[in-house]
Amino acid sequence: MSIETSQITDYLDRYAATLSQFNAEGAAELWSTPGMIADDRFSGVLESRDKMVDGLKQSYPLYQRLGLASVGYELVEENHLSEALVLARVHWLFLDANGDELTDSNSYCLLRNEESGLRACVCVESDSAEKLQALATARAIDLMLPTRKRAPICA
Repeated sequence: MSIETSQITDYLDRYAATLSQFNAEGAAELWSTPGMIADDRFSGVLESRDKMVDGLKQSYPLYQRLGLASVGYELVEENHLSEALVLARVHWLFLDANGDELTDSNSYCLLRNEESGLRACVCVESDSAEKLQALATARAIDLMLPTRKRAPICA
């Protein structure tokens, strides 16, 4: 059975909700293990959900200092690679408490349909590091993301 668009948007809705609630355990449950994150400066594998939870929890204070109150998204494109794999191009929206956009980012998320539902296997972030840096600079905040336990922004 192939993956339907409604399954992808349901997954992204749940993931955005966990990020908005700073729910590290909930977000980590939406990943396969191991999970991989890559961008222009970093690539790493998070071997377990515990490591994912740790990485997310380390990044949340920074996101809160930047003013993040909620996360939204737009599903830009879906490329069905097999019956169980889909590559989703996602435009993430990071909003403040008033619903105004703080910043955005674009990512590619490889999702696999597993027994427990869709799970992210790989996230390639194309511009989140530079956009977070620009927001931090504009707010005079020192951007110190952990490099070894990088928290996934994308699904």
